[in-house]
Amino acid sequence: MKTSSSAGSNTNIRERLGLRPIINVSGTMTALGASIIVPEAISAMAEMAPQWVEMDDLQRAASTVIARLTGGEAGFITACSASGITMAIAGAMTGTSLLAIERLPDDTGGLKSEVIIQLGHLVNYGAPLDQSVRVAGARVVPAGTVGATQDYHLREAINERTAAGLYVVTHHTAQYGMLSLEEFCEICHARGVPVIVDAASEYDLRGFLARGADIVIYSGHKFLGGPTSGIVTGRKDLVRSAYLQNRGVARAMKVGKESIAGAMAALEAWEKRDHAGIRQREKAALDLWKQSLQGMEGISAEIIPDPTANPLDRLQVFVRPESRFTAAGLASVLAAGSPPIIVRDHEVELGYFFLDPCNLHPGEAEIVAGQLHSVLTSKDRPADAMKTVRKDSSGALRWPD
Repeated sequence: MKTSSSAGSNTNIRERLGLRPIINVSGTMTALGASIIVPEAISAMAEMAPQWVEMDDLQRAASTVIARLTGGEAGFITACSASGITMAIAGAMTGTSLLAIERLPDDTGGLKSEVIIQLGHLVNYGAPLDQSVRVAGARVVPAGTVGATQDYHLREAINERTAAGLYVVTHHTAQYGMLSLEEFCEICHARGVPVIVDAASEYDLRGFLARGADIVIYSGHKFLGGPTSGIVTGRKDLVRSAYLQNRGVARAMKVGKESIAGAMAALEAWEKRDHAGIRQREKAALDLWKQSLQGMEGISAEIIPDPTANPLDRLQVFVRPESRFTAAGLASVLAAGSPPIIVRDHEVELGYFFLDPCNLHPGEAEIVAGQLHSVLTSKDRPADAMKTVRKDSSGALRWPD
């Protein structure tokens, strides 16, 4: 869609800023902008932006909406899910002691300051998960091993210094051998330890509290389609303690009035969203892509469900040597194409990647199908077609050049 700038330009904002017009089949990824913001949120943000408002009252209004949607006793909006984790951990440490809040993160004298996390949950989502804990002044206590956590691993990790248990729900975690949320909550609650769930990329807004969590943190932008933000919901006393961290470590994580209004609007739009219709459109894209890959030498594809039980599917594309591509090479060629197509490439070293249909604009599914067919049937193979996976941070170190 073309838009007009104040100078009368007939180019869109990406063109004016010199940015690539990518097609996102990777998913709700922060590095790609996380989501397409729904019109209701855009309207609410624009309406709120020029207004003065008492922020605590605005957050009280947000709390009402969050409680209705999630089943929590209270809630608030913060800058992002990572800040929500830090605030929830800090709140479990300080309670409502305003002096203790001001002393964090370096002075934790007299406070419970240990947070237990299953070792298979210590992931990196663009930054190390444990850093969100350490920013609060707490120390991570890993429980179990990468491949297995037993009940006694968690039980024996709890002591008089334990402030909380943190449970992580994401495809990045070990997908087997971990304690279930119910088991984790049962063991923690038996010792009076609250359980905080990081559900940033999850679709289910009610299930984690219903299964025993005390606080749950969601992304306000990913599946919800709001502005960049985090949602904290759960037990009122713990939510209050977390919210009070705005007087301390969370001052650097503050959220604007327009983002609060936008996240509230996205939540309310979620209640009215045609989820079944969205699934049908996603399935049509998946079927189209799978059909476009049929008969391609060295390529096979399978529609698979989301690993954390979100109600959506993706296309897993297997790339074998007969295709004259590696999975990493095909992903790289698609990303370098016109338009650039960014696939879900977290596991390319295993010989496959995924196509995620949840962030498509109209007509983009067909472009993806066409590009796949064009690249795979071309007689010429790009130089990096057989690219191998390398852990290379040099690009990050060159920013902003």
